[in-house]
Amino acid sequence: MRQRPIGTATRGTTNPNRLRRMDRWIAATHGPALHRSDFPVAVDLGYGAAPWTAVELLARLRTAAPRTAVVGIEIDPERVAAAKPYEREGLTFVHGGFEIPVPPSVMPGGGTGPAAGGGAAGRPSLIRAANVLRQYDEGEVAAVWRRLCARLAPDGLLVEGTCDEIGRRHVWVALGPEGPRTVTFATRLGSLERPSDLAERLPKALIHRNVPGEPVHAFLRDADRAWAAASPYASLGARQRWIATARALSGEWPLTDGERRWRQGEITVRWDALRPNGS
Repeated sequence: MRQRPIGTATRGTTNPNRLRRMDRWIAATHGPALHRSDFPVAVDLGYGAAPWTAVELLARLRTAAPRTAVVGIEIDPERVAAAKPYEREGLTFVHGGFEIPVPPSVMPGGGTGPAAGGGAAGRPSLIRAANVLRQYDEGEVAAVWRRLCARLAPDGLLVEGTCDEIGRRHVWVALGPEGPRTVTFATRLGSLERPSDLAERLPKALIHRNVPGEPVHAFLRDADRAWAAASPYASLGARQRWIATARALSGEWPLTDGERRWRQGEITVRWDALRPNGS
């Protein structure tokens, strides 16, 4: 008998293009690994009341890795039933939760051979969990991360984060099978007053740590100072001001990206630099 899915249902709020910033980053940074994979399967975990984010994820990942298949997983069976008419080649919707029930049928060979055995070849190369953990307690996050990371392929990636309703502001953590690696802050630059505006979109692991004495608070404070110092660049546009801000931060914080990503309104920092005190 099949076990009950692990987790609880989200509010289900979703909008077209809400996750475009996260998708764009995933395609750019993880696309090569998906392209190399023999079984490039991506999971959209907790896609919500409508299937738009899974449909868009498939299209965006296939620009980098054309053989990628996407599995949308929802804990609410009614949402799965509503998404079924949108299934197509490479896109499947299933009922489940944090156990990540990738159906063998999405693997090469239709569920036969090594991919169906649940070993490394049958694990997803990507799990995207956007706006899923905000309803959980901070103390539950580490266990969920461990559970999801254990389901990844050896070179897989978990991307977990939060954004606003229309995707203008987004912060996410990228994790490999070994655990968290980086934190990315992404925004529509034209709507930004200061970098700390992104604080309200920090993922659950960090949002309650935006207080004096915590690393993430220090980072956002320094980002605001660098943004203010870069005000002369505002006449050249918000993008140039953001790039100048990132360049200044790179002298104090371990940023993992460069101008190519900064131009997209992103800044990525090593997790160890923002790790909450005591964790």
